[in-house]
Amino acid sequence: MHTSLFHFKLISIFLLLIMTLISGYLPFHQKFKNTQNSLFPSNFSWALAFSQGVFLGAGLIHLLGDASSQFLTLGYQYPFAFLLAGLAFLLLWIFEESIPITSMALIGTLMLSIHSLLEGSALGLTNNLVMAGIILTAILAHKWAAGFAIAVKINQSHYGFLSRVFLFLIFAFMTPLGILIGTAIHHDFSQAPLLEPCFNSLAAGTFIYLGISHGPENPNKNLDKNPKDKLHHLQYFSLLLIGFGLMAVVAIWT
Repeated sequence: MHTSLFHFKLISIFLLLIMTLISGYLPFHQKFKNTQNSLFPSNFSWALAFSQGVFLGAGLIHLLGDASSQFLTLGYQYPFAFLLAGLAFLLLWIFEESIPITSMALIGTLMLSIHSLLEGSALGLTNNLVMAGIILTAILAHKWAAGFAIAVKINQSHYGFLSRVFLFLIFAFMTPLGILIGTAIHHDFSQAPLLEPCFNSLAAGTFIYLGISHGPENPNKNLDKNPKDKLHHLQYFSLLLIGFGLMAVVAIWT
């Protein structure tokens, strides 16, 4: 491997780790900031709305689209990407109906960590500096949003502080770990071509589920009778649309 490419990958590890840690700082910070003058409400309603839009956009526009294209490239005409995404969505739905919401943070972190490991491996496996730059740009384009979104989800759980930090650190270190693994093994996905599209599909279903699993509080209220509730819902869905739109804009370059 060229020295410049190796150094580029080391720099990529540092950038991605720092970006992910920074993106997750605010949800953890606000979780324990109880002052009345806090800029954001402690229930993270604004953050949840934005993160749900990010999850929906990343799942539908990025992951599911990529997975479908990958299956077609491999010669599979059956819509396996949509099948696997749908199965992941339904399984998470069943899990939430039968297990505490705390466990959803664990399941979501696991699925997103697997995807992060794969995307990091893709960067580590490349032997072309230009391609490595393209992959890094694509990861950076959504990593900060994904880090923020999963941090919000983790802080919705009832795990203790150290457990929540541990879950987020697992997610944060998966992409750097993937880069190291890919760099070490020096091969591509040709030995297991279905691995990447399958995991992308499962991750897409997870993203979509996390994007719609929790809406604003008391959705059945008669909003016309309470202007504050009406405003709250308007703000909520506006932020959701902003998060979704951001992922749509990012897709222009990635």
